[in-house]
Amino acid sequence: MLGSRWGRTPILIAALLVLAIGGWFFGGWYTSGPLDKDLAFTVPDGSSLSGVADKLEKDGVISSASAFKLRARLIGGGSAIKAGEFLIPKGASMARVMAVIAGDEVLRRFVTVPEGMPSIMVYERLNANPWLTGEIAVPPEGSVLPDTYEIQRGESRQAVLNRMQAAMRVALAEEWEKRGPNTVVKSPEEAIVLASIVEKETGKASERPMVAGLYSNRVRQGMLLQADPTIIYPITKGKPLGRRIRQSEINATNDYNTYTMTGLPKGPITNPGRASIAAVLNPASTDVLYMVADGTGGHAFATTLQEHNANVEKWYTIRKERGDF
Repeated sequence: MLGSRWGRTPILIAALLVLAIGGWFFGGWYTSGPLDKDLAFTVPDGSSLSGVADKLEKDGVISSASAFKLRARLIGGGSAIKAGEFLIPKGASMARVMAVIAGDEVLRRFVTVPEGMPSIMVYERLNANPWLTGEIAVPPEGSVLPDTYEIQRGESRQAVLNRMQAAMRVALAEEWEKRGPNTVVKSPEEAIVLASIVEKETGKASERPMVAGLYSNRVRQGMLLQADPTIIYPITKGKPLGRRIRQSEINATNDYNTYTMTGLPKGPITNPGRASIAAVLNPASTDVLYMVADGTGGHAFATTLQEHNANVEKWYTIRKERGDF
């Protein structure tokens, strides 16, 4: 009997341990949180659970982003977070926080157009927003200013789109007035076209003036711009291609492909942000004519083809080491 009793002890300990861990895990979901006063908390449009959890921890709403994400996924009911500004009450538990940011008790609502989002995706984002009403057409490319816009529940999509387009007209007019003598564009419309190329060619804010300077130099010299995004735009209307560009697409003749035509495309290839517009209207004073990715998220610039070819070899070496080939 004694041996049997001792034989059951590890099982009992394990069971108690499981109960303790389970109690901690589930209890932590409903235990009061560290927030010491009510907080207006903003969830940007398009946010992920991971990003929101990190922001909640940073703002002192929860004590652990990783614990919140784990519990939300396992016992949070699979609720989807919503964009907007929410009032999170003092001492809210993780369960209460999740209920708030997944609910309809929104203080303010927002929709965000990131820099470089093409018009077809702006159209899709507005149509997918459950708080807006009515129908819209795909807006002309380059007519929407990337920004975060406050919206009202039940507001028409057309009204929101009108505000986005009005904001672009204002921003473009303001930047046009500040244009420098070294810009190559001859009109605000050309500024949007070239800015859209700069926007798609670099995601690094500090590079925009240099990229604008490079393309300005090519325009002045009558060189092909050779901007890869201009190949993709006629195929996807600005959405990601999802594969490598084919040689036949590089050789395609159309009004956008800057590998087979000199000068600017017939229109923008995305909605450029204000910084890219400012860059083409005041480009960097530089002699560079070439660029290639450098493996850090930026580009290596060159003034001669020989120097550029060396940079290309370095980039191929990096890609080989990454296993891209």
